Amino acid sequence: MLNFGKTLVVAAHPDDEVLGCGGLIAKLNNQGGHVRVIFIAEGTSCRYEKPWGKEVEEEIQQRNQCGIEAMNFLNVSDFHFYNFPCGRLDEEPIIEIAKVIEKEVQKFEPTTILTHSYNDVHNDHKTIFKAVVQATRPVGKIVKNLLSFEILSSTEWNYTKVFKPNLFVDITSEIDVKINAMHCYSTEQPKHPHPRSDQVIRSLATMRGSQSGVKYAEGFEIIRSFF
Repeated sequence: MLNFGKTLVVAAHPDDEVLGCGGLIAKLNNQGGHVRVIFIAEGTSCRYEKPWGKEVEEEIQQRNQCGIEAMNFLNVSDFHFYNFPCGRLDEEPIIEIAKVIEKEVQKFEPTTILTHSYNDVHNDHKTIFKAVVQATRPVGKIVKNLLSFEILSSTEWNYTKVFKPNLFVDITSEIDVKINAMHCYSTEQPKHPHPRSDQVIRSLATMRGSQSGVKYAEGFEIIRSFF
């Protein structure tokens, strides 16, 4: 198995960390690893026109509280919310997002970073991927492993550029933890057949498991890795 070492999860919004790598996060924590999760955008304001007021700010804080509950469920004590505007990361200077990630790398010194796929339909996910690549240029404190995860309701909706995992992690023992952690984001989980429903989360894990010879798995794309 890839030596993940200290692992930094760079998620666009609260719930992406569970969907993308919740099983791996739980596995690493069960093995005594150190996982830090950072949320770049707040995940709520994209549903409203600017300028938004107190009610939207309260919803943002509620979404963050859901994230805290999910972190507790996954046994993650090291996390931070940056609360950049949701759905509008492409309007932010990418250098500012990259600087946030660079500071995280300098402070945390991760061996591995897990983040979004560039081929995701969601523009925020694309922006985060580009910022992570920019922030992890192989100079200074080198991040050895850079991996992309898939996000149901975004990755699979790109019908012309398919996510192609080339690394699989057995989450057979963690699948129920992943699904239950997603329940912390009840407002983000429409009923089946929506991709973020319990049934589809389990189905994707089943398919990735069948690709790799286990019951349930999460798939990742290796962007860069030093062996």
